[in-house]
Parts: sequence; C-alpha cells; structure tokens
Amino acid sequence: MQPDFVEDLGNGIYAIDTAFQRDHFDAAYLMVENGRAAFIDTGTNHAVPRLLAALASLGLGVEAVDWVIPTHVHLDHAGGVGLLMQSLPNARLLVHPRGARHLIDPKALYLGALAVYGEEEMQRSYGQLRGVPAERVDESFDGQTVSLGGRELLLIDTPGHARHHHCIWDARTRGWFTGDTFGLSYREFDTAAGPWVLPTSTPVQFEPQALKASITRMMSYGPWQMFLTHYSRVGDVGRLAASLHAQIDAMVALALPLKADPERHEKLKLGLSEHYLEELRRHGCALLPERQLELLAMDIELNAQGLAVWLDKRAT
Repeated sequence: MQPDFVEDLGNGIYAIDTAFQRDHFDAAYLMVENGRAAFIDTGTNHAVPRLLAALASLGLGVEAVDWVIPTHVHLDHAGGVGLLMQSLPNARLLVHPRGARHLIDPKALYLGALAVYGEEEMQRSYGQLRGVPAERVDESFDGQTVSLGGRELLLIDTPGHARHHHCIWDARTRGWFTGDTFGLSYREFDTAAGPWVLPTSTPVQFEPQALKASITRMMSYGPWQMFLTHYSRVGDVGRLAASLHAQIDAMVALALPLKADPERHEKLKLGLSEHYLEELRRHGCALLPERQLELLAMDIELNAQGLAVWLDKRAT
C-alpha cells in the first residue's frame, strides 16, 4: 500500500510530497522501469524517510536505485541528496557540472543559504547537509542520455533560474522534469481554467532572457506535460508557457525603472503582489486576496531579491 504522500502518476512515475514548508508545495519524483529506480529531485534532509518509504511501498530495495538526479542544487531540490545517497549503495549522482562541487562539499551551498534564511530557519527546514563522495558523482552535459532499466532519459542545460540547472526529458510520457525552469504552479490556485503558473527567480543567478530561451527550447520537443517540483504534474503546457513568457517580460518591465530607487525592494514586492493578484483574478481564483498573498509570500520575497540582483549585475 502506498503512503498518502505518494501520488501514482502512471508510466512508472510517482510524485512524493516532501512536506517542505507545507503540503503540496515541494515534490520529489521516483521513476521505476523494469525493477530499476531513479529519484529526480530529493527535497531536503527531512524528506529522505519519505523517499525511502515510497521506494519500499513499491516493493523495491535500496539497491534498485541507479540514479539520483537533482535538477539543480538549491536546497529544496537537492538538500537531501547527500543523506539519501548514504542509503543507496548502487546509485550514482548525476548533477549539472556547475553544481557538482557543491554536492561533493556542500559548505559553500550551506553558507549561501544561511545568508538568505538565517541559522534557525536552516536547521528547521534543511538540517545539516551531507557531502557525496566524488567517485559517486557524474557531471551531466547538454544532450546527454542515460538509461534507467532500458528507458532513455535526455538531459539538457536550462539556465535562467540558475546556471546550474538541467531538465530531464522522458519520451515515454512526452514530459519534462522541470525543476524551477517552468515556474511554480500550486494546486491551491487551480480553477476551471486549469493550473496557474508563475516564474521563479533566485537571489543569485536570475537571467530573464536565458530563462525564456530555456522554456522555448523545452517547448520545441512538443511536451504533453510538465513534472514540476512546485508542484507535481501539469498539462495545458502551451498556455502555461505563453503565460511564463509574458510574466517574465512583466517582471523586467517592473524592475527596470527601479534600478536606483532607494525603496527598490519594497516597491518590487508591491509590484509583484499586484501583478499576481491581477493574474489570479483573471484566472478565476476564488481564494481571498489575503490568502493568495499568504501562499505567495516567500515567492514574492525571493522574486524581488532575484530581480534586484539581476538589476545590479546589469549596472556593472
């Protein structure tokens, strides 16, 4: 019997709710093919018992896992990699080459997150990061294919949210495992019109034009669905891709006039809040505006930080 935090998406793909921040916020994926398994994104250290329980619920032992593939090394996607790998004797870690060193020695990764979140939040949400022995780490490359029990997966470089980001294409389902490249789509915002999506930046490496190019490249494969980390599977990908492009442009238009404004951060947060409320109104969301902003509070803060860093880099 599968635990209630595991959702069977068909075709050997299972979404695991990692319980990070709130229910249905952060997903890791387990793919199974011919008795072999792979985890795509892991969540944090606190998610590892759930990942192992999901594996066991399918009658698979830890020796069945061949691959652990984080889409990028941000901690809500890869914070649990080191701890998980300690339980998987046969697994290899497949990570973007720009991120590999951070999972081998996560000290810099931890300190970077610590500067953003503070010590109390780091311990509550992430725990102590564990490194992965270098001999168990493979660096991905653009256009790489790997086999899982005879099922071929394609990896492509997808910068924009972060420069250490790749996405994974599964031809069987015509679906991408998108990490943060195809944005965030929380199930609380689903309406009769379908899912709603918003782009996500990062306080370090947000690059709007690169992100748009990555989305365009992913769409060139004719996907039927996207497997998002935040949160789970979405369809109607053509509409969502168009929305992401338009919203990235809107973020840039909001940010550019504020480059030298001493109240830039608060004005960015206000502008993003107004933008999302209008987007959700047009989408037919029935939640009260206060609740909408509550669910989006962390994303508004991080997107404002990401836009600010992008603006400062443009000025240099």
